[in-house]
Amino acid sequence: SNNHTIELTPAIDRAVRSNQLEPAALAAVAVAQGPGSFTGLRIGMGVAKGLVLAQQIPLVAVPTLDIVAAGVPPFAGELAAVIQAGRGRICLQRYTAPTGRAWMPAGTAEITTWDNLVANTTQDTLVAGEINAQGRDLLESSTAPITIAPGVVSLRRAGYLAEIAWQRITAGQTDDPHTLTPIYLHQPGVPHP
Repeated sequence: SNNHTIELTPAIDRAVRSNQLEPAALAAVAVAQGPGSFTGLRIGMGVAKGLVLAQQIPLVAVPTLDIVAAGVPPFAGELAAVIQAGRGRICLQRYTAPTGRAWMPAGTAEITTWDNLVANTTQDTLVAGEINAQGRDLLESSTAPITIAPGVVSLRRAGYLAEIAWQRITAGQTDDPHTLTPIYLHQPGVPHP
């Protein structure tokens, strides 16, 4: 209920302590970078930065749509990861798996609509993520080569965020907490068509 500032830090404290750890035991912090809720992104990023600066540990930010994609086993077609953006819009990132081992972004993430997703899909595409009733109806009635992913692979899970982050940490790919910014796709308060 938009109680991010009240609930987030106590929840983190409980999670750490329920594993018989202290904050000083943390090796790194991973955070979803967006796109997503403006307030949620700002608060999550602020708390993550505060933790890493206080503990002097690495920070890794993972794009939200990469977290959705991580839950889908790679295949020869295209993956369209989506999350709701409000007012009938969606955030969309297309992925391919050229090596067959991992999804790679194809182009850049964008804000679009379900109609545009259907109109611009020409190859076998699996759509995963947040699909509302309007989107589901349109995708299911479309003649485009689209399949809707089962719910179990469409969820953003903290475990996928952690897995991606750990791979980046072990490869030495961390983010600077002083310069890291959320991915918004458009600026808060600025009307978007």
